[in-house]
Amino acid sequence: MRTVKQVSALTGVSIRTLQFYDEIDLFKPTQVNDAGYRLYDDASLELLQQILFFKELDFTLREIKAIMANPHFDKVEAFKKQKALIQLKRDRLNRLLSLLAKLEKGEKIMSFNEFDMSGYFQALEEFKKTHADEILKKFGDIDAFDEMVGELKAKASDIAELAVKQYGSIENYTRASEKNLENYLKNGTETIDVEESMVKTDSLTRQLTADLSKDVSSQEIQTMILQLIDLCDQGHNGLDMGENYWAFMAENYLTNPLFISTTDQKYGEGAAEFIGKALKIHLG
Repeated sequence: MRTVKQVSALTGVSIRTLQFYDEIDLFKPTQVNDAGYRLYDDASLELLQQILFFKELDFTLREIKAIMANPHFDKVEAFKKQKALIQLKRDRLNRLLSLLAKLEKGEKIMSFNEFDMSGYFQALEEFKKTHADEILKKFGDIDAFDEMVGELKAKASDIAELAVKQYGSIENYTRASEKNLENYLKNGTETIDVEESMVKTDSLTRQLTADLSKDVSSQEIQTMILQLIDLCDQGHNGLDMGENYWAFMAENYLTNPLFISTTDQKYGEGAAEFIGKALKIHLG
């Protein structure tokens, strides 16, 4: 048996983190002795090892807990999948390092091919196997789903650019896409009134941009920006848009020519820049 201090020294996981894992029932000690000390055996260390592999692959603690609580969880099969995913991550990082080395030398390479999408499309194939009945019900047949995947593959480079900017990594985008697909298969797109949501968003945007001379950092403008974000998030209908979504949107308002032209035409010259700056301030 090892104490929490010994486990921390062995694994590099802080004592506080181990205590937190215990509090959320993710990683419990083998026993707690009469003095109140947490003790861990070799089997529990194997469990911690599994958790660390999942964390290395950017799974959230909630996701890790759900996976490992599954009565059908297969430790050996999990190791195989983790190995495959980490190999994909390694290969992707090697390509990114190669790209950064070229950029460091001053080369101009506007390519997103280095952001490998193979793991994403592999996840879609796995999703098809595990959700065949729901896909048939929603899409009519499997071929329709395959056709959708084919269209995504044709736009892989564009998707990679979006994924990295909006979700932070291909891995994050892949997991969000799986959740979004599950949400779509379960709920469809009819749970909100889209037309009503668009009308409300347009009305609030017009209020926000009614006077472009106002200070974007003022409480009035920042209150409306927060309301606009909340309204748009509701309109996403539970979809995971990525942790960088609003930072990505702010950048679009400030630098994307098509975005700027469309926004300014609808809400007035300078509206896009006004909204972009207000978002930037809100995001800190």
